[in-house]
Amino acid sequence: MRFGLFAFLWMGVILILLSFSCEEEESRKVASPSSKPTLLFPGEERYLANIRQLTFKGSNAEAYFSSDGKKIIFQSRRGKYHCDQIFTMNLDGSQKKLVSTGKGKCTCGYFLGGKDSYILYSSTHHYSPKCPPKPDRSHGYVWPLYPSYDIFLADQSGKILKQLTKNPHYDAEATVSTDGKKIVFTSLRRGDVDIYTMDVDGTNLRRITRTKGYDGGPFFSPDGKWIVYRAYHPKTREEIEEFDKLLARNLVRPSTVELFIIGADGRNRRQLTHNGKANFAPFFHPNGRQIIFCSNLHGGHTYELYLVDVDGKNLRRVTFSGGFTSFPMFSPDGKKLLFVSNRNSKNRHEFHIFIGDWIWSPSKGK
Repeated sequence: MRFGLFAFLWMGVILILLSFSCEEEESRKVASPSSKPTLLFPGEERYLANIRQLTFKGSNAEAYFSSDGKKIIFQSRRGKYHCDQIFTMNLDGSQKKLVSTGKGKCTCGYFLGGKDSYILYSSTHHYSPKCPPKPDRSHGYVWPLYPSYDIFLADQSGKILKQLTKNPHYDAEATVSTDGKKIVFTSLRRGDVDIYTMDVDGTNLRRITRTKGYDGGPFFSPDGKWIVYRAYHPKTREEIEEFDKLLARNLVRPSTVELFIIGADGRNRRQLTHNGKANFAPFFHPNGRQIIFCSNLHGGHTYELYLVDVDGKNLRRVTFSGGFTSFPMFSPDGKKLLFVSNRNSKNRHEFHIFIGDWIWSPSKGK
């Protein structure tokens, strides 16, 4: 994981995205009737019901279901851990457990689809146990593409089984196909920020995108035939020069990020959004016909969830928190939605994980 991800996102959001004692059980808080308005905002009742808050400590991001829908993996910066680490928990927020090493910086934890006893995530721990340096803000609002990030396979006890990538370039943002056979991820290994696929053992590497710019945050469609992702492709001479200058420092500043869909074979790419805003964190509905994503479409500092058909039509706004809501993921059966938000937070830079019942269906229309 994202992704104010960009020049107009809050600094706290950026640190979480790129990212992003712990084994102590958080108190399991249940929203009282009087607190419900802070969890479900007017307009959201068409899509969501029974929203519950799952985290109450730390700064949390990128929460994803296991393939059986019974567990959640997420990244969090909390307690003695000053950089994001990877945790798992139950659907009710209980039994939070550290599953990364507790060293370095981690991002993008994901269950190994179909084999939920295994997980993968990106980490810098093998390079240094310390947090990597923060990006140089003299360049403005940028993302660091830490070259020390590599992708690791581990079991749920936290034991690392294999280092899947081994090169001095950024390898992160990895997710897995539903059948657990393929990994899709973002890499800087060939001089540009592109999307690659590989088998779950790290073999059969394949480059999927080749357009100059940043291509990242990929997810497979339910049938594994398509990949949805976010991208910034500089066009003008000035944009290209700035992109190259930042990339030479392992930095990127995608000021406008659009969504794309491409075949898992690297063919038939098409652009999904054309709004000139910051669109990211796309995820397919299990029916394969809609994609949910985050965007600041209706306000520079307001990031909400939107739903769109895979052909780019029928855009629908899903959340109305007036703050930051992102990283949506449907449960495998399509009945639940996980997301991260600063709703019900003490301050705008405090982010927590929520789960709700997904009650919208195509038959209900807009």
